[in-house]
Amino acid sequence: MAGKGRIVEYTDKELAELVNREGTGPDWKKAGRMTQAEVEAQAAADPDETDMVVDWEKATVEMPRLPKAVLNMRIDRDVLDWFRRQAGYQTRINAILRAYMKAHKDH
Repeated sequence: MAGKGRIVEYTDKELAELVNREGTGPDWKKAGRMTQAEVEAQAAADPDETDMVVDWEKATVEMPRLPKAVLNMRIDRDVLDWFRRQAGYQTRINAILRAYMKAHKDH
């Protein structure tokens, strides 16, 4: 395990051992039974979320002009479906991530 500040890196073997030892893997069945209010309460209680206040009403979208990197990631289906209903959804996702990055550049 290596780390800088709050960011910690694990190998896949270290993660598997951690999950087996501490049972820290996701409990998707439990998560699926949670209400929206329970999800929001749990997120609000997360210390990593305490400083995260986003006023999406005032958010702006800046279309980037830099070369893109190819990324394979998992994202909730409903979130992806929502973005795909919009023209230029990949560029929009990138712009939203960039706005978040700029808002948290000192973290």
